Amino acid sequence: MLAESPRKRAARTRADTPALLKGLLFGPDGAAFSPSHTRSGDKLYRYYGSPTVLKHGAGSCPVGRVPAGEMEAAVIDQLRAVFRQPEIVTGTVRALRTAASSLGEDEARKALLQLDPLWDELFPAEQARIVALLVERVDVGLGGLSLRLRRDGLLGLVAELARRDASKSKDQAA
Repeated sequence: MLAESPRKRAARTRADTPALLKGLLFGPDGAAFSPSHTRSGDKLYRYYGSPTVLKHGAGSCPVGRVPAGEMEAAVIDQLRAVFRQPEIVTGTVRALRTAASSLGEDEARKALLQLDPLWDELFPAEQARIVALLVERVDVGLGGLSLRLRRDGLLGLVAELARRDASKSKDQAA
């Protein structure tokens, strides 16, 4: 461990624990926020910061930094609410039909509904992959945040979950 460069070790550690909203969170000025952290004693404080503040100083962006945990929790809560909305489930099923998918309505509905209770059991890297698949952009401003979803991402995720369920069912039957 000591033979390896501390910079390489740190880079690998950062890559292993991805920031959930990296590349997805944008401020009112359109600049993408970057994940960062600071320590105070044993406590780690994670946040997303505006590059505008770094370049031009405090006050150059109305939303300079936002706590990472709060932002990530808000986005996850919004996604969970989306999975439970009947209109989203129906729209996804309709889109799957027009895409000539082999998935049935019941399979698609089951796949969407299983994601909510499964979320807390996923590894952080898998959560980040799913968020990147589903979320196109998160805009943060003084009035709150706005989420823009990827329609094709939702279809891909439903198909992936349904395939996983089908292979589980085959394994249990064998």
